[in-house]
Amino acid sequence: MRLSTLPKQITVDDPLEQRAAVVVLGLGNTLLGDDGVGVQVVQHLQAGRRLPSGIRFLDGGTLSFSLLEDIENTDSLIVVDAAQLGEEPGSVHIYRDLAMDEFLRSRRSSSVHEVSLAELLDMARLTGHLPERRALVAIQPQHIDWNTEVSPDVRGGLETACIHVRALITRWSI
Repeated sequence: MRLSTLPKQITVDDPLEQRAAVVVLGLGNTLLGDDGVGVQVVQHLQAGRRLPSGIRFLDGGTLSFSLLEDIENTDSLIVVDAAQLGEEPGSVHIYRDLAMDEFLRSRRSSSVHEVSLAELLDMARLTGHLPERRALVAIQPQHIDWNTEVSPDVRGGLETACIHVRALITRWSI
């Protein structure tokens, strides 16, 4: 059985035709434990305190070419995903702009994603629509296995990731 890889739009403060001030894209498979932490961060942000208008939150699941339009239609992109950082589970690292590009290029490996984030950003770059400001909020997973819950250590990193995402949104929305 193949699960749909189409992104689910969680909330849109502005109509789709308008350019989003910031796109916050949560990635991962919520059926694989810690791999779904990016999606859970986006859900947590939406359930929390109010953020500036013009923010588009997306559950990008395991990525798809259909996300390209959302990436191209913003000047500010924040991606949240589980990533092998070589750190303790739940550790959070922020990679901005060129550092994000370098991190993604250095980590190309086999994945369950239809297309890699690096490939999507390369497509946006080729069309001249790469977001000017972009950041990857990466969270070190502990277990990626069949489970709908993230591990306790990674759950601890979830709030740290939310703090970083809120700070980026605030900085970029001014």
